[in-house]
Amino acid sequence: MSARDVVKEANPAFYERYSQLEDTDEFWEFIVKPLRQSIRVNTLKAPLEVVVGRLNEEFELERIPWVRESFFINVDNLARVPEHGLGVVFGQEASSMIPPVVLDPKPGELVLDMAAAPGSKTGQIAQYMENEGCVIANDPQISRANVLMANLNRMGVLIARVMMRDGASFARFENTFDRVLLDAPCSSVGMIRKKWKFLSEWRMKAVIRYMNIQKRLILAGYRALKPGGVMVYSTCTIDPLENEEVVDYLLRKTNARLERIDLPIKTSEPVLEWEGKEYSEELKKALRIHPNDNDTEAFFIAKIVKPGEVDE
Repeated sequence: MSARDVVKEANPAFYERYSQLEDTDEFWEFIVKPLRQSIRVNTLKAPLEVVVGRLNEEFELERIPWVRESFFINVDNLARVPEHGLGVVFGQEASSMIPPVVLDPKPGELVLDMAAAPGSKTGQIAQYMENEGCVIANDPQISRANVLMANLNRMGVLIARVMMRDGASFARFENTFDRVLLDAPCSSVGMIRKKWKFLSEWRMKAVIRYMNIQKRLILAGYRALKPGGVMVYSTCTIDPLENEEVVDYLLRKTNARLERIDLPIKTSEPVLEWEGKEYSEELKKALRIHPNDNDTEAFFIAKIVKPGEVDE
């Protein structure tokens, strides 16, 4: 049975919807293909060169082009890697490392991570900030916040303050944060390669529910962003209603603008028209990544700027 037929049999509605986005055999093969294991070296705990030298003694590493500290590694179980248990390396999917790279936080800044659990991106942000400044790491669910705190402790993150708020409540902190990351809760179509249930349990009504949540959160995050600041909106799904529709909504409601993202990565064309609705040409600056583009999870990333002067 072909990959296309496997998906069609598992969830016909899923196949019907996303074959409108891309309908190549390669796309469907990569939707169901298992992921390669990737890691990020945590330079908060040890120098990159030292860690890479040690890992090369035992494993084969392949550098991931878009993140300096990241590698594909030939191991099925990270428990076999002692550095993982020590927090010196962190298992993180290759495309999920892109949002913090695009956010580009600096030491001393105040950063809001609105949906932070399990904490891989928060740790990456703290790494780029060299543990100087402050990251507000938020997740409203206590079980996820506990995982977040455990992971931040393991990574040696000293500048995170974990909070458990509805992300929309940050709207009250108007013009406060230098940078805001909204890695939004989503239908997780991009993670099917990791968990099959995201395909078998996919329903259109969940896409609509997530889209409404995402619109609330993106407006709140943008309100909390300082003039001149940078906000990154990302999801691990390919549905236009959770990606281009949400960013287009922000562009229509506010003075937000998008900036082009320059990374050595293959992408698919952003969707500018979907189900009879046209989206802003600004969306051409966003990254839409399908699983077959780089043999990774699917992702969507938009770099948003708020017009105004940056504080000195």
